[in-house]
Amino acid sequence: MPNIQAILQRKGADVATIDRHANVLDAAKLMNDKRIGALIVRDNDKIVGIFTERDILRRIVAAGKSPGDTIMGDVMTSPMVCCTREATLDECRSIMSEKRIRHIPIVENGQLYGLISAGDIMASECEHQQTTIEYLHEYLYGRS
Repeated sequence: MPNIQAILQRKGADVATIDRHANVLDAAKLMNDKRIGALIVRDNDKIVGIFTERDILRRIVAAGKSPGDTIMGDVMTSPMVCCTREATLDECRSIMSEKRIRHIPIVENGQLYGLISAGDIMASECEHQQTTIEYLHEYLYGRS
């Protein structure tokens, strides 16, 4: 089973970020424009939190707050759960399940290397299973 580094090599390390002083409306627009479900929140070069679609629903909409008047630093998830590039898919999947989260930043020594979603893990596992199926098919029936 591949580790997180294998997913990052295929997916790339580009991660959308937003400043902790930006408002939630700007964050929602950025997430919509990029068609993503999470942003890493920064304070200058320091990673200080994560903000997701779920945060918009729970901390803004359900709380009756104005997205234009609420700043990221007040509603982001911090501290956040992180993994390293050497973490296995099983470890990340277990963390996501236990913490009931869908995104994990990949951080080492304060440097952001990427962001892994539950969908990334599922896609990697499906690819791995398809490869196994093809090998087993060739073993049983020979190459066509």
